[in-house]
Amino acid sequence: MPAELIKLYPENPEIKKIDYIVNALKNGAVIIYPTDTVYGMGCDIHNQRAVERICQIKGIKPKKHNFSFICYDLSNISEYTRALNTPVFKMMKKALPGPFTFILEANTSVPKILNSNKKTVGIRVPDHNIPRMLVKELGQPILTTSIRDEDDVIEYSTDPELIFEKYENLVDIVIDGGYGNNVGSTIVDCSGEEIVVVREGLGDIDAII
Repeated sequence: MPAELIKLYPENPEIKKIDYIVNALKNGAVIIYPTDTVYGMGCDIHNQRAVERICQIKGIKPKKHNFSFICYDLSNISEYTRALNTPVFKMMKKALPGPFTFILEANTSVPKILNSNKKTVGIRVPDHNIPRMLVKELGQPILTTSIRDEDDVIEYSTDPELIFEKYENLVDIVIDGGYGNNVGSTIVDCSGEEIVVVREGLGDIDAII
């Protein structure tokens, strides 16, 4: 069945449409949605079949790929990560919501969710109403992965109509939230003894350290 293209306005997303998408996520839907960086593909983190579908669409193996979770805020990250030290927590509080991905030490819940032996997990709290409202209404994080090829910035990553054309027969819902960025989030690895910037993206690391 072809995907649905659903228009949402980031400033004031329609709650009826949000609820419709949330119900679809609960039933195993794979969706594409805007963030404060590039468009992402995601699903309910606890739906194993949907996670496997994303891996098939992207041609990746869950045991090797670094997925991130989109959270509404920092209040429930302890469900998926080991205890954070104070400097890391303060930095995250300053940075989020924003265009950052923080790699943290995963607790025992994450390997079960991803069916892998992953010891780390990426955490995102985007500065964008649409994914945050979806997560809030869903009541748990969304698994997320960029639809952009990291080595080749291509046009369909920013234009929701071109994204829809490309993924119409692969996913269930594409959310048109306007043009996206073609620069990813800044990735900060906080899983070791030292904080390491893995990739510089839209987030200004100097502003949060």
